[in-house]
Amino acid sequence: MAESTSPEIAVLRGVQGAIAKPIVVKVARGMSVFGEHSIGWLAVGAVGALVDRERRKDWLIAAGGVFGAHAASVVVKRVVKRTRPDDSGVQVLVGTPSRLSFPSAHATSTTAAAVLYGGLLNRRLSPVLVPPMLLSRMVLGVHYPSDVLAGSVLGAVIGGVVRRKLSRRKERDEQRGRNRD
Repeated sequence: MAESTSPEIAVLRGVQGAIAKPIVVKVARGMSVFGEHSIGWLAVGAVGALVDRERRKDWLIAAGGVFGAHAASVVVKRVVKRTRPDDSGVQVLVGTPSRLSFPSAHATSTTAAAVLYGGLLNRRLSPVLVPPMLLSRMVLGVHYPSDVLAGSVLGAVIGGVVRRKLSRRKERDEQRGRNRD
């Protein structure tokens, strides 16, 4: 009797079969290191705070939002307890800090960073940053498609909430400046 393959495993096999070439895997591994524990995105926020002195506090709040999004994904992982893909047709091409899969913390922090830092830079970063990170997690065989999608949604929600708070803070500061004049 043939082994039944879930649709998500079929997608992972398809992604790996189509694009898991050596250079793609190398880039995906680099992205994995950058996104581990959201450290790369926190470094971006720190650089923003150093360079953009006028909005230093905003950059630090945004970086805090990225870290908060990462932390939220870890909490959800511990509640859901979904294990990472385990199928003979899916190669695991990178180490992970835990066996838990849902949601992808890389997807969560990357999406939150795209929303928050994009807001500070007045640029739409999500279409540029998010899809490659989501795809990289599947190329490496460490997340199901639903893991990366859920992580991205979680990151977008948290990033959106923090971004709205930053916008309100900016409006209050501008209003105070007008009242002083």
